[in-house]
Amino acid sequence: MTGTSEARAGTPPAGRGRRERLRAETTAEIKATALRLMASGGPDAITLRAIAREMGMTANAIYGYFATRDDLVTTLIDDVYSALADAVDTAWANTPAEDPAARILAWSRAFRGWALANPEGFRLIYGDPVPGYRAPEGGPAPDAARRVCTGLAGLAAAAWPHAEPLYRDSTFAWSDFDAGLLDKVRPAFPDLPPAAVALALRVWGHLHGLVTLEVYGHLRRQTASPDKLFQEELDQLLRTLDVPRP
Repeated sequence: MTGTSEARAGTPPAGRGRRERLRAETTAEIKATALRLMASGGPDAITLRAIAREMGMTANAIYGYFATRDDLVTTLIDDVYSALADAVDTAWANTPAEDPAARILAWSRAFRGWALANPEGFRLIYGDPVPGYRAPEGGPAPDAARRVCTGLAGLAAAAWPHAEPLYRDSTFAWSDFDAGLLDKVRPAFPDLPPAAVALALRVWGHLHGLVTLEVYGHLRRQTASPDKLFQEELDQLLRTLDVPRP
């Protein structure tokens, strides 16, 4: 009898386990519904009442999962931003450190691939703001933002041994950058000079610009080969960084 009691001591009651599972499933459905509403109606379509209506729930029932619309939006941003950070971090980790071009290509392709597979998530992070949304202090996804930011700095750091001679005339100083950006970048890459941080931002412009045009559908009428366009942009980027191709 004692052994049986001890074996069961750490097991939650069946009813509680079922309730927790149902709560997790409903929470996931609320978040999926919010992204679906955003895809069809834009960021201002994310309201708890609209989600409740779509799910056949009462508005009061939704409030049992998210106290406010802003709580839901914060959770959504943290979820999708973390998924993006996971994707690019994995791509980076799976390429050899001694091959900077391969690392830049892998990170960039992972960024685009995630964005195209998750357009609503991309728009939530980088696109139209949700009207009236007030982010918590420190931002809605501080860890994911730091990881993506340091990932971009990592691209510049990987290229810098090759690119440095091209930027010897750079006039950038630390005072040219936001303190929040430097708080993320400098601890991760203490040897990078200001010119390399500026380079990271320009690399970001190359990648983000084309991907945003593609996610928002602006390239559809101009080209049937956006993947080829993106690859040529990466090739040109490597040439401007003087990084040898793999």
